[in-house]
Amino acid sequence: MSDTIPTEPNDATQVSSPQPDAGSKLEAQLAAAKQEAAANYDRYTRSVADLENFRKRSLREKEELRLYAVSGLMEDVVPILDNLGLGLAAAKQQTDVKSIVDGVSLTLDQFKTTLGRHGLKEVNPTGQKFDPNFHECISHQPSANIAEENVIQVVRLGYTLNGRLLRPASVIVSSGSSK
Repeated sequence: MSDTIPTEPNDATQVSSPQPDAGSKLEAQLAAAKQEAAANYDRYTRSVADLENFRKRSLREKEELRLYAVSGLMEDVVPILDNLGLGLAAAKQQTDVKSIVDGVSLTLDQFKTTLGRHGLKEVNPTGQKFDPNFHECISHQPSANIAEENVIQVVRLGYTLNGRLLRPASVIVSSGSSK
């Protein structure tokens, strides 16, 4: 016997038998590919639905945050409203103006303290150099006592919230001594 492998088939059954076997492999591969495609499409549709749900939930949470972001501040302000109501009721019965002024002053201090705890700070630049980032110049006046470009008078206080300017202080600035 020789060690060579025949290059031609000996009978016709050997030639036709590999074809059905290859066809069944192709059908199995096609079925597997269709199954994989269906699974991928299912994952895709679920991902699209999840993304849409996430978008809707994010919008809803953002709206809730916007609506209720100041609830902590409001809880702290309600007692001040109570004190103002009590002060108004007392002012209607009171003839002593000094006690009314003292009550309103205490309530104002309570209000400023409460807002300060929530990050609000006054901008009161009296005597300081004019800073256009925090002050709004509404007028210039000559002054022999206050240096040029320094604040003479604060007409309206400014406010910052956690370091961010809410409203600049309206000020009158010195133009130096009049000559």
